[in-house]
Amino acid sequence: MTNAEPITSQDLKVRPPMEKGTLPRWIRQALGNSKVLVGGTLTLLILALAFIGPIFFTSDPNATAVTQQLRPPSGEHLLGTDNFGRDILARVMTGIQISVGVGFSVATISAVVGVTLGLLAAYYRRLDGVLMRICDGFMAFPDILLALAIVATLGPSIPNLIACMTLVFWPAIARLIRSAALSAKQQPYVTALRAIGARDSKIIWQHILPNTISTVIVQVTGYFAAAIVIETALSFLGAGVPAPTASIGNMIADGKENIYTAWWMTAVPALALVVLVLGVNLLGDGLRDSLDPKSGIRSGRPFSAITGLIWKKREPVPLR
Repeated sequence: MTNAEPITSQDLKVRPPMEKGTLPRWIRQALGNSKVLVGGTLTLLILALAFIGPIFFTSDPNATAVTQQLRPPSGEHLLGTDNFGRDILARVMTGIQISVGVGFSVATISAVVGVTLGLLAAYYRRLDGVLMRICDGFMAFPDILLALAIVATLGPSIPNLIACMTLVFWPAIARLIRSAALSAKQQPYVTALRAIGARDSKIIWQHILPNTISTVIVQVTGYFAAAIVIETALSFLGAGVPAPTASIGNMIADGKENIYTAWWMTAVPALALVVLVLGVNLLGDGLRDSLDPKSGIRSGRPFSAITGLIWKKREPVPLR
């Protein structure tokens, strides 16, 4: 028997420790995802316009001027004026602020309620039947019709908008989180925790919830965009943000009568809405790809990811 050579770290292929300041793996995966980069850029641009723009453009969004009605974009009014002489740029910035505030509030409250009830339904079987039947009752109606019926009953206002859309969205989140929690509940570590006498609250919030957090993040971004669209639709129908408060839906509704003579009244708020919703949806899809271990897109250089989104690589056609 010959003496074996000493084993070195190169033979074991030991991975060097992570340097201090290195980003976590899921953040690096997200930064290498083209959807996250494009969606995040579009979202940040719109948010910067809405929340930083008023520092430089101090026009009152509700100030009327009879002599400035239906003025096209110019140096005095960069995006023109509406039929009351109000500055379109100032109103768009205010409308985005309201839409983002409503969407964020609805997504956050719906996530808290839906996650809590979904986890309780998955862990306690006696609550499962009752909570899921309540969810089925809410989900039996289309989202926009249920939101319209509730806000028409309560009256048009921003708090009522948030309340009605929360009632619309939390059942779907609860059902999805329940499904993910049921899968996590069957894992061996949950059985081991029960065997050693761990409390139910500790098992639910410290062990099952972290295994569903990726699903929560993706759903929150999706319902954030959906809440913005529904708020715009309700405001367009006159059941959302009450006039004269500026909102994207109110602005589009005001501009539909002058769409041929003053196209900027409709085109500008509609374009802002499209860019915002597109950015949030792309951001949510990219986060799903980065957080899902079975996703196809992983990591890579950011600029190559963007160019890959624009110019897709074509496979050579084999000669026959």
